[in-house]
Amino acid sequence: MPAMRGDQLARQWRLIQRLARSRYGVGLDALADDLECHRRTVYRDLDALMLAGFPVLSEKRDGKVFYRFLEHFKLGDVPFTPDEILSLAFGEDLLRTLEGTVFHDSIRSALEKIRASLGPELTEYLARLGESFRVLPGPHGDYAALRDTIRTLNEAVLGRRTVRMRYRTGSTGRERARELDPYRVWYRNGALYVVGHDHDSGEVRTFAVGRIRSIEATGRRFSVPASFDFDAYVSSAFGVIHEPPVRVRIRFDARWADWVAERTWHATQKLERKAGGALELTMDVGGAAEVRSWVLSFGAGALVLEPSALRDDVKRELEKAAARYA
Repeated sequence: MPAMRGDQLARQWRLIQRLARSRYGVGLDALADDLECHRRTVYRDLDALMLAGFPVLSEKRDGKVFYRFLEHFKLGDVPFTPDEILSLAFGEDLLRTLEGTVFHDSIRSALEKIRASLGPELTEYLARLGESFRVLPGPHGDYAALRDTIRTLNEAVLGRRTVRMRYRTGSTGRERARELDPYRVWYRNGALYVVGHDHDSGEVRTFAVGRIRSIEATGRRFSVPASFDFDAYVSSAFGVIHEPPVRVRIRFDARWADWVAERTWHATQKLERKAGGALELTMDVGGAAEVRSWVLSFGAGALVLEPSALRDDVKRELEKAAARYA
């Protein structure tokens, strides 16, 4: 089945419901009026349904043709529109990076319950439509072995309970015990994080779930301060590192300009086209190390204009890289 536009999907769903409600059949003109389309379009949609396996019958009475489903066919109790069902299936693809965790398992379980109520014809029809919408995951962590860790975190967030964990710090590789009041579990750029009050530092910190070596809930409860605003906490970060925002200005040459312009990198970004097809990106962000790594991914195609500290960092890294290839 070829890719289907949203208006086709919605119209065919209305056609299925209309035929399922009619015991004696519906005429072509009435269907065209109901669906607000031309008779030829109704013909094509009926053909598509029959091709998908729906038992559509045509009967001629008093010189007119009426369409209905076979009497034994039951549409079932379907509380969702096909757009909603496809969106759930799309969400299953989006969560494929978390396969093996409670997040992915739960949405898959919900989809299986929905499919079980549809009946074979509608299930097959929606499966064919679903082939037109796919998501392929990019680089991501492997969380299949962290099912219990994620469940413990989820329960601690919901129950407002302090957790005790052994955590490996990314910068040093050292592992140590920490206590955390987990406020939020956060998914960003293919990885899971937990944001909360770190008892050691006395500050709100972000921890990578993949670096938690062991975890257990304590019997102590905590309260999230009324002053904590998760959206505000993460709004200035370019990635996941929470730092005060600074003005960052980068010029991309023509080969990268369209690719950069087609994406939203940060809520504060401003884009300006320059002579020769170049593009200048300005944003106010924290997380200098993450911005530096991102700029380096463009090689010679990006030039940091400000701040000077970031410009110098990128220059040193590029010089080191060039020296390794010398």
